[in-house]
Formats: sequence, C-alpha cells, structure tokens
Amino acid sequence: MSDDSSLDFPFPHRRSGHHAHAAERHRSWLARHRELADVADAAVYGHWEVAELAALSHPDAGPEELALAADMLGFFFLFDDQFDSALGRRPTEVSRICERLTALLYGALPDGTSGVERAFADLWRRSTAGMPGRWRARAAANWEWYFASHPAEAAGRLSGRIPDREGYLMLRRGTAAMETIFDMVERLGGFTVPQGTFHHPVLRQLRQVAADIPSYSNDVRSYPLEAPRGDVYNLVMIVQRERSCPPEEACSIVLAEAQLLVDRYTRLIAELPCAFRELELDEEQRAVAQRYADGMTAWLAGYLHWERWTGRYRTA
Repeated sequence: MSDDSSLDFPFPHRRSGHHAHAAERHRSWLARHRELADVADAAVYGHWEVAELAALSHPDAGPEELALAADMLGFFFLFDDQFDSALGRRPTEVSRICERLTALLYGALPDGTSGVERAFADLWRRSTAGMPGRWRARAAANWEWYFASHPAEAAGRLSGRIPDREGYLMLRRGTAAMETIFDMVERLGGFTVPQGTFHHPVLRQLRQVAADIPSYSNDVRSYPLEAPRGDVYNLVMIVQRERSCPPEEACSIVLAEAQLLVDRYTRLIAELPCAFRELELDEEQRAVAQRYADGMTAWLAGYLHWERWTGRYRTA
C-alpha cells in the first residue's frame, strides 16, 4: 500500500545506537541457521531491515539484548514465510512441525536434522536465561499459542473460506505473536512486572490494544501479497465481505479502525497513574510497571515507522 496507509501514532520513535552490532550478530546467526535463512532470498531479506526493526522497537536494549531481539524477529518472519509455499496448505504437516517446536519449550531436544528446531532451541535458551519461573511459564504458553495457531491458518488457506471477525481475531492474536514480543520487553529490560499489576484490567487492555494495532495495520500493508496466494485471515478481506466494497475502501475502513485503537491506547496510557495508585504500588513497583508500558509504546512507535518503508511488504 502507499504511504497514505500510515497511522497517526502520537508517541515518537527512537533508535538504538547498537544497531550495527545487532546487524552483524544477526548475520552470523543466520549463517549458523542456514536452513531457516534459506526460506527467503538473501537479497530480499536484506531489504526487510530486520535489525533496524529491532533497533527501532527496542531502543533501550543493550547490544547483546538487541542482537537477541533481531534474531527473534528474523525467526518470526522466516518461520511464517515457509508457509507461503505449498506447505502452508497442508494442515497435518504444519501441525507436526509446530508440535515438535512446542515440545522444545518443555524439555525436548531438537531433531538433529531440523535446522528450524535448532534455531528455535537457540532462541528459547537465550530468551529464558536468568528469567524467573513465572515468566518462563508465561513465555512458554505464549509461544505455544503462536505455534498452535498455524495449523488453523493452513486449514483456512486450504478451504478458502474467509472467517468471521471473531474467528479472525482469535487466530490473528495467536499468529501475530505480540504477547511473546511483549514478554521480551521484560526480558530485554531485565525486569518482570509484578503479578497483580501485569493482570490489572488497565494493563491487560493496554496490552491487547497494543497487540491489535500492528495486526490491523499489517493486514492493510500485506493485503496485496496475501490476497493472490489465498490467505484468508486478513481483516481487509473480512471488511470487503461485511460491506460488499472494493479493496481500497476496505483498506481505508481497517485503517480507520486501527486509528480508533491508537486513540484508545493513548487514553489507556493516561489511566495508568490512577491504576498504580489504586494498587498501592511503591516507587520501585511503579517504575517497573511504567517501564513495561513504555516498552510497549516504543515497540509500537518503532514498528509503525519501520512498516512504512520496509521492503517486506512491497509487491514486485
């Protein structure tokens, strides 16, 4: 889509000064996990600027943490893209792949013949290092949700049936992996949000809205690529069916809905100080909770800026 497909996000993006280090480390990681990297042509992958996305979305991460963020983002893109082939229309085979990866979260060893499993095992080991058990359990559940969503997406491609909006949201919130990305806000920052604060209604709403905004925006950007290959879990297609309207009008409607989410996100941010007072958080607890909210805001600002110019969503 054109540059007109941009949201008015009222928080400025920032960029980490460790970008060059992360980019070099990410290239080395891809070289070690060639089977995963080969999903995309190297020149094409370079235009996606994955390390730049990491630098924009995690501007306060240290050099090694930023390299981990770049590797994780690269895994998401490359893992998802393997299903753009005929494999993505074989739900049984997709289930087998995803169940094997899920098993790694709970102690299984990677298959020595699977480069994808070795790559994910490396990410999981590095991601969980030094993190408490509660965080690890939550992170494992969110990764499982991500992997478990792919067979249904494959079934959708096979059937060609466009889902209803509720079904779309259920699946999209899994395949988008935003809960995992927000888990990494804590991991990369070296903190964990107190349990009662993490599950407070305001912070839960903030997290859900922050997760939905990129999905709506991404559906507009990726529609020209997804429609020809038979993907059906795209909100533009659902709006087309709901409104009986052409694609450009559906894109405008989805962007308007996304802007409403941005406005709601801004209102929820303003409610956080009151929520912190009601919870009687001490100064340290309040600072941790605010760091988490700031991390989500930085992610959104960085992602929406990157999405405007990355080569990932350009058609030939």
